[in-house]
Amino acid sequence: MGELIEIGDFVKVEMRVGVVTAAEDFPKARKPSLRLTIDFGPFGVRRSVAALKLDYRQEELPGRQVVCVVNFPARRIAGFDSEVLVLAATEADGSLRLLAPDPAAELGSLIT
Repeated sequence: MGELIEIGDFVKVEMRVGVVTAAEDFPKARKPSLRLTIDFGPFGVRRSVAALKLDYRQEELPGRQVVCVVNFPARRIAGFDSEVLVLAATEADGSLRLLAPDPAAELGSLIT
């Protein structure tokens, strides 16, 4: 476990539900990555670079709901502005498992 934080720190992190509408290979990234386009419903469409290429095929991601941090500043990755952080669980072997609501949620739903 990591360092303890106050609830006030946690509530500053805005996490919302989106749906992947497009996934493209992104060979310019240092880690095997995909460029994702994610629709957050009333909060608009954002793009992200996610190091998911070893764990997910790009054709299986469109239509899949994901949970993202949406209030970090954009991060420039290999010349591309990654606007949101896609959340995933890291398994003991280093593989990634995307986080998603169960059952599906409305696009833009706030994670609390």
